[in-house]
Amino acid sequence: MRFTKAQATGNDFVMISDPGAALELSSAEVARLCDRHFGIGADGLILAVAAHQSDDGAAVLSETGLTSTQEAPLWFMDYRNGDGTKAEMCGNGVRAFAHFLIAERLVELHEGDSLPVLTRAGLRTVRKVREGYAVGMGVWSFIDPEMAAESASDSLVQATGLTDPRPALSISMGNPHTVVALPDHSALEGLDLNNAPKVEPVPPNGTNVEFVVPADPLVAEGVGRVSMRVHERGVGETLSCGTGTCAAAAAVRVWAGADAVDTWQVSVPGGEVTVRFTARTDNAEDVELSGPAVLTYSGELILEG
Repeated sequence: MRFTKAQATGNDFVMISDPGAALELSSAEVARLCDRHFGIGADGLILAVAAHQSDDGAAVLSETGLTSTQEAPLWFMDYRNGDGTKAEMCGNGVRAFAHFLIAERLVELHEGDSLPVLTRAGLRTVRKVREGYAVGMGVWSFIDPEMAAESASDSLVQATGLTDPRPALSISMGNPHTVVALPDHSALEGLDLNNAPKVEPVPPNGTNVEFVVPADPLVAEGVGRVSMRVHERGVGETLSCGTGTCAAAAAVRVWAGADAVDTWQVSVPGGEVTVRFTARTDNAEDVELSGPAVLTYSGELILEG
């Protein structure tokens, strides 16, 4: 079985082409492949599957009204967390996925062109841009709109390295995120995210937890800037999280109030991405995430018992 290792701002993935959905990898096998000591090592595994060949892909396909055929397939990003569990969406993973599809000659994409990608969180559109790929991430929303409207927080988070629980705001990007603001970089660097933060109340499907520090000044030349670390659900701390950077920017915009802007630079341990917000007529906001993606190496693997 051929695989390719990819990374997008340090969020790394095992990528496998499986157009006919022939591979049946168990959660344990995925976890072994993603293990950094006994496997290839990655934050997650992504299968490139023709949407009409996969039950999950076909379910998403039916909601879009689009058509996928053997001659002209649409591609489903079958994403698994590092522990083998299925996940809805990964913003960095979508960029790596598009880059992988091009390298495998499964699609052609030139600068300015767009590509539809199906995920468990729905249809996402990837656009080839100078800095890599820009992904239409869909609409962000509050996980608990009533609590968020009252106090701009809906939960408390305790993490190793914090003396007291901190208020947090939970944001959905198709998958759940809980964002915590910290006062300075020393507090951010002092966190031990090897241990999962405790969130109370925790969203129904668990949550990723982002810790953010606003820049000083928060906004310069019309661009907001924040730094972030993340503990990903089912993975642990990662160098980056695409949906997490979008959720972090959305939460900071809420907290910024009148100082909110539409474009944000989010610095993570693995690099920097840009998050842009666009207002819609229904009072919601679309989110776009842009940044690089790199294929690091390819090889063959054998799954032994």
